[in-house]
Amino acid sequence: MQCELCGKEISSPRHVIIDGVKMVVCEACAKYGKPISPPPTQRIQKVAIRKKEKTGEEIFQSMRKVLVQDWAERIREGRIRKGLSREELGAKIGEPTVAVAKMENRDLRPSDETARKIEKVLGITLFEEIEEIHVSGSGSSRGLTLGDLIKLEKEGDEGVKD
Repeated sequence: MQCELCGKEISSPRHVIIDGVKMVVCEACAKYGKPISPPPTQRIQKVAIRKKEKTGEEIFQSMRKVLVQDWAERIREGRIRKGLSREELGAKIGEPTVAVAKMENRDLRPSDETARKIEKVLGITLFEEIEEIHVSGSGSSRGLTLGDLIKLEKEGDEGVKD
């Protein structure tokens, strides 16, 4: 288990409240919060949830979009532009404040579902379409090989030099 404040590996977790947020921290970070008793362990019943299975086309379409390179900066700037604190953004997207902070610091990549919630709340774009690359292979039916990619790279470099 890792400390939710500093990220250090912990063997004896401490449950504290820091700025109104319940956290599991290491002994060193516990001094920054107010101690609370750990939550009682509860038996959780598994409930079968029936999800609608995606069709092949839906799966393909979801693979055509990727998270933009500067996603962390966009989240931070969007939050500030909307005048939201990390706590407020976390509450709106159903994530803890620590998770929002880690996303803004690029320590935690948001799931696609969370990223879509962030897009909606902040009015920003976090996904971009993948460009299709058309490559002529070596002519065989085995598909594209690393050798084919190297040849294409060399051809591209030669075109630049001319």
